[in-house]
Amino acid sequence: MSPRDKPAIFLLLALLEARYAMRVLWALRDGHAQTFRLLQDSVGGVTPNTLNTRIKEMREAGLLTHGSDGYLLTPAGTDLVRRLGELPAFAQKWAAGRPRKAPTTTTPPTTDGEEPDAPPPAA
Repeated sequence: MSPRDKPAIFLLLALLEARYAMRVLWALRDGHAQTFRLLQDSVGGVTPNTLNTRIKEMREAGLLTHGSDGYLLTPAGTDLVRRLGELPAFAQKWAAGRPRKAPTTTTPPTTDGEEPDAPPPAA
């Protein structure tokens, strides 16, 4: 990556790291326009204020537009989501190759402060 490209990737990652940004893009990936209310339902759990902020940021970034039927991805937004579409396959491969953690067993603490398997005190 050239030094000139670094700022571009940092700008894009900063935009995508914002809360619910990826969900907004993902909700619009099928190409169908969504009204504000429908988009809010599609994203799930987002407040109107946060959704407004994400929409504004992504419109300024050239990833979303607002048409007569609602919000849509721009050609740049569609290109980004297409590229992000490769993530599920990568994630499956990545998760399958990760070492599995052994289940941990926890011993409930005792009320007297002694270790659970400690021998009884000598008389």
